[in-house]
Amino acid sequence: MERIVFPIPEICEYLTEETKTRIYYTTERDEQGSKVADFFEKVEDMFAEMRWQKKLRANPYLSWFSSHMSLWSSITFQFAVLLNFLVAFFYPFTEVKKELDPKLSGLIWTAMFGSLALVTMVGVNPAAIRTIFISTIFRFIFSVGLDTTLWLLGAINLINKGIFLISMMGNQGTFTKLPRQVLTDFRFMYHIIYLVFCILGLCVHEFFYSILLLDVINREETLWNVIKSVTKNGRSIILTSVLAVIIIYLFSIIGYICFQDDFLLEVDPIPQLIGEAVNDTDNGTCDSQNCSAVTGGVRSSQDVSADTTEDGKQRVCDSLIMCILTSLNHGLRNGGGIGDLLRKPDIRENLFVARDVYDLLFFFIVIIIVLNLIFGVIIDTFADLRSEKQQKDEILKNTCFICGLNRSNFDNKSVSFDEHKSKEHNMWHYLNFIVLDKVKDHTEFTGPESYVYQMVKEKNLDWFPRMRAMSLTAEDSEGEQSDYRNLQAQLDATNRLVKNLSKQLTDLKEQMKKQIKQKKRTKFLTSATLNM
Repeated sequence: MERIVFPIPEICEYLTEETKTRIYYTTERDEQGSKVADFFEKVEDMFAEMRWQKKLRANPYLSWFSSHMSLWSSITFQFAVLLNFLVAFFYPFTEVKKELDPKLSGLIWTAMFGSLALVTMVGVNPAAIRTIFISTIFRFIFSVGLDTTLWLLGAINLINKGIFLISMMGNQGTFTKLPRQVLTDFRFMYHIIYLVFCILGLCVHEFFYSILLLDVINREETLWNVIKSVTKNGRSIILTSVLAVIIIYLFSIIGYICFQDDFLLEVDPIPQLIGEAVNDTDNGTCDSQNCSAVTGGVRSSQDVSADTTEDGKQRVCDSLIMCILTSLNHGLRNGGGIGDLLRKPDIRENLFVARDVYDLLFFFIVIIIVLNLIFGVIIDTFADLRSEKQQKDEILKNTCFICGLNRSNFDNKSVSFDEHKSKEHNMWHYLNFIVLDKVKDHTEFTGPESYVYQMVKEKNLDWFPRMRAMSLTAEDSEGEQSDYRNLQAQLDATNRLVKNLSKQLTDLKEQMKKQIKQKKRTKFLTSATLNM
């Protein structure tokens, strides 16, 4: 590994913080915990955004609007909530009394001017701005009417959404993309559809504003996981549902053949409006067109009574299709299955046992097994998505984006994990180096720059450090050198000790020889004296 020092290209400063955040949290990781592969594939898009942002900065107004995308998005959602609040509480709109109670009017004016003075003296305060906005809306409602106020708020919301859309197109460089790329951009098409519903709510009907509240799914990852829990394993859910329909179809055939008379449903009387139309027809007070319309849409009383029993219940299994629809509708919605709908049989009837078996099998197979299979798939998918989110957050917190090393690898080291991520393996430094290879003249490349340029051209990622860090390698080398020096010192001390022991042993041998010679001499002199 080799450390490279290079100048950061000026164009790299134009990459927006929103893009950086989105890339960091949405890039897919591989089996080693590194996100380099997916990050490398998005380099071209980020480089294109840098070039477009550089052109965008030439227009200060468009640049200012584009740099506040999150603000426009937040305002749009708050307007959607406010519009639906007014529609929910005041629809159908009636004339609102324009003259307020003096105390209430004074309270509104006090809130308006008090919050305005607070903003003027203290500065921008979100609470004060909201107070000004809400009090102004109330003042408009009682001054010009609810319809005009709602139309004005819808127009402001539409303009704000248009500003957001232009800002997003400016940040993403949509104007420079091909039409096919624009139409396949899910995020762009989503906001286009959102803008269409804003127009429908303003020009067609206020109820279209209710669709705008679904934007909360796009804003909250938890709710998005709830939707994905149904769509991710959609094929399994659909196939299980098909199995449920087939089983209900089989039960409907058995019910049509064996228990046709037991399918009795208590129905409500004919609506009063249709009843009056029938009476008018009997009295001869309608023309030919009205009579034909009534007789074509309303069954005669004789036809209705033919399907109705004495106690007011209607037969709902005289045809197989009616048996199927009844079993699907009431069999799935009733807690006990189709048995809650059917007539309660007498114990003395021949088919009493068969009816009990029929009801129990429908309950166990359809209600307990099949429906719980569908619910189980949805619940398990949501649990898997939640586990994936937790695992992703854990990886982002404790794993290096570039090399994939864990936080534990830097415990008790001279370089901490946070310093390693921000300085040694900063992901944006690698992006800057790739951009440098793109904007620099090829004839001025250094050796490392030429090497990286060739690797990028071949889409080879071997030049990224994987499961390695220079700080850990250098520290390990220093530790090995320290261990070698300690071992050498111990060896030298042992050699000195051996030399001292050898010297002492030699001296001891010399002393032993001298003592032996002295003893022999003493013995000779003694023996010589005795012979004399």
